[in-house]
Amino acid sequence: MHKDKFVFAQLVSFLDRSKFNRIVSQYGGDKYVKFFTCWNQLLTLMFGQLSNRESLRDLIVALEAHQKKTYHLGLGKYVTRSNLAKANQNRDYRIFESFAYYMVEQARTKLILPP
Repeated sequence: MHKDKFVFAQLVSFLDRSKFNRIVSQYGGDKYVKFFTCWNQLLTLMFGQLSNRESLRDLIVALEAHQKKTYHLGLGKYVTRSNLAKANQNRDYRIFESFAYYMVEQARTKLILPP
């Protein structure tokens, strides 16, 4: 039985969840949302990017192959193509843009340039 954290979950642990939640509340991203939150959407899209998926259908097929692990990866239980498509269409892109700029700024502050 697998007892350690998955590599994806270890990568996600580096993300600042509280900053992301503040950005989401600023733009009202999780308003009227029950299951597929902005955090779940971010992790799903990150999984697709890191696993080199070319379309939503391809991403969902890959997630269905790991359906029993999606909860442990932090993606949530209810990741469907329609949920993801609706979330991509209806949610404000500035949530993810702001968080990306924040992460880039964090990386820049930790960058050590040689003299």
